[in-house]
Amino acid sequence: MRGSALFSCIHALQGETAYGRVLDAGTGSRSMRWLMTLSTDSWTAVTAAPATAAQVQRLVGQSQRPQDRLVVGNWTDPNLLAGEQFDTVLADYLLGAVEGFAPYFQTSLLARLRPLTVKRLYLTGVEPYVVERPDDEAGALVWEIGRYHDACLTLSGRLHYREYPLDWVLAELRRSGFRPVATRKFPTGYKAEFLKGKIDVCRPGLERLPDQALGRSLIAYGEALRSRALAHIESHGKLSHGFAYVVAADPV
Repeated sequence: MRGSALFSCIHALQGETAYGRVLDAGTGSRSMRWLMTLSTDSWTAVTAAPATAAQVQRLVGQSQRPQDRLVVGNWTDPNLLAGEQFDTVLADYLLGAVEGFAPYFQTSLLARLRPLTVKRLYLTGVEPYVVERPDDEAGALVWEIGRYHDACLTLSGRLHYREYPLDWVLAELRRSGFRPVATRKFPTGYKAEFLKGKIDVCRPGLERLPDQALGRSLIAYGEALRSRALAHIESHGKLSHGFAYVVAADPV
């Protein structure tokens, strides 16, 4: 639902302007499903993960046109799409995801996308929720789940997402040669799917920890955390905390 709201917002901001040549700068099934509903001259979808590319390719199937491309590459590579330009660029949750493939590259990512953008950049993200413990129950649970997820992945030797606040994004866009023209916020409500993505993903790494006692203890902690969160969701319908955002920006 959150993704649908964000993409509906982007479509409203686009209005009657043609999408033209579109770059999905951090593709996945979510953004590609939306992209396939649009009238575009062509689309180029980029991911650094071969597994994601295979998933998107299965989704696209026979609907891919000769002018459409699915590219596996990392934005740290200066040769990736060098010299190309796109009317519309979509960076759907890319700032957070790039940490898993190019740590600390967020400060260069928007500048990297600037020469590729002819008319409009749309960026989506979520306000960080692992910084300070909120006072309310739902917020505290979301914070605890996020901290648990990040700690477990760190112990397992894996990298986790690093979300960035909206104020930082707006400042970075201006520094990178963009002019933000619209900002929208959407209150976030997390449901059971969020727990699967944050708690279930930790288990394989925890089961392989050299310290098996620590691994079992953390797995048990995660399951207890899941139970508390599910109880809140059953009572309140969701874990209401924070917001996601959409920013539309034009190249200067």
